[in-house]
Amino acid sequence: MVRVLGVDVAKKYWVAVASDLRVYADPTLAGLLEAADADGPVEVIGIDIPIGMPDGAGYRQADVAARAVVGPRWPSVFMTPPRAALEAGSYAAALETARRVAGRGLSRQAWALGPRILEVDQVVRSVDRRIVEVHPELSFATLAGRHLPAPKSTWAGLEDRRALLAEVGLAPPADVGRPGYVAGADDVLDAAVACWTARRVADGTAEGHPDPPEQLDGIAACIRA
Repeated sequence: MVRVLGVDVAKKYWVAVASDLRVYADPTLAGLLEAADADGPVEVIGIDIPIGMPDGAGYRQADVAARAVVGPRWPSVFMTPPRAALEAGSYAAALETARRVAGRGLSRQAWALGPRILEVDQVVRSVDRRIVEVHPELSFATLAGRHLPAPKSTWAGLEDRRALLAEVGLAPPADVGRPGYVAGADDVLDAAVACWTARRVADGTAEGHPDPPEQLDGIAACIRA
């Protein structure tokens, strides 16, 4: 079985869970991938960050499609801002740019993720490896075959998600080392379900949202699950 990796953002760190249940954390994506590769080649990387940014008005088809699937968890899927907004020097400038270019505003959450989105964009364009976009709530809904009623920030939500991962052999161990101190419990579980999707990509069973992907700035934009 090939080795795959699921990646999520955890505050100042990237956190990852591999299909052999090793868990990693690093401030940079490049450092994270280097640490994971040191334990064995990684064939597919599933990452919870938009890959492919719109350059004008309208929404990414991937974001719209994911919201339609996750049901009550739809607010967790934010609409990816245009590249020009994320490259602006301040939130005020980004907000003005988003309104001018895309015809809509920009949440502070999306603005805060801007450096991470641009970091992933740079890595995707500069390395020759299979990196796919995932969204944990979409992956969990696909894994469960149902909508998840409780948010991941609640005890019920965490237990539901951990039980689903246990059923497919991807529940992280109780002691994950240093990553357990720099990442939240929900971040580790999100990385684990991203790993589940990466495994499905590797074996050819993953679903694409949309299918076929939308072409954005030379990238096939599609959220896998």
